[in-house]
Amino acid sequence: MEIKSDAIILVVDDEQDIRDASERILTRIGFQVLKASRGDEGLAVLEKEKASIVLLDLRMPGMDGLEVLKHIREMDQAIQVIVITGYATIETAIEAMKLGAYDFISKPFEP
Repeated sequence: MEIKSDAIILVVDDEQDIRDASERILTRIGFQVLKASRGDEGLAVLEKEKASIVLLDLRMPGMDGLEVLKHIREMDQAIQVIVITGYATIETAIEAMKLGAYDFISKPFEP
């Protein structure tokens, strides 16, 4: 399945394997992918590049995903943020959605 799209997706995750696998899958179907290993790095990328979608890990060293999500909402309400985490609970999913996340996906996830 190939999608030709101008959409840019930013993957913010401290796990190199998740960043690389997401990039392989998303570029194969036609998206441009940017990557960041920490929350502050992801926000710096968003200040320079116009991403349509952010795949955002919830638990990272330094700034966690919910904090990054708050900053993204302040920067641009139009960015769709999908929170991904290996530590999914109903409470964190609800909190992410209240902060404006588009969706919440548990790790490991299928392409």
